[in-house]
Amino acid sequence: MAVIRATDKDVDMLARLMRAEAEGEGKQGMLMVGNVGVNRVRFDCLDFKNIRTMQQMVFQSPGGFEATTKPYFFLRAREQDKALARRVIAGERFHPASRSLWFFEPPGACPATWYNQPNTGRFKAHCFFSPIAANCPNI
Repeated sequence: MAVIRATDKDVDMLARLMRAEAEGEGKQGMLMVGNVGVNRVRFDCLDFKNIRTMQQMVFQSPGGFEATTKPYFFLRAREQDKALARRVIAGERFHPASRSLWFFEPPGACPATWYNQPNTGRFKAHCFFSPIAANCPNI
């Protein structure tokens, strides 16, 4: 059962985002980026209050994803990318992104916090950050 509502168009959009943000990090990295996207739609807190659809999440401004400004994002989603997107929409979670709302690729080590939110770990180039319970009780 899906943890968020998603049409075929939403699956396609999330698949393209996952590929554009993390294809170089393999399936696991793409799944973690998908976790962040689904979490932003699913949990009503912090920078993502009132984000309820895939379109709102992917193109949020400010606060959206840099990949949406690159031509690579607009490539057609491949079937294997859509399959990964369906997995995170169905609720699969992958540490350290299972409850994360942010990730980024620092030039060096991951900072302990980012915008006052603790680092939950790193996967290859990306550092992941999850809100503290007091800031986001639903997560």
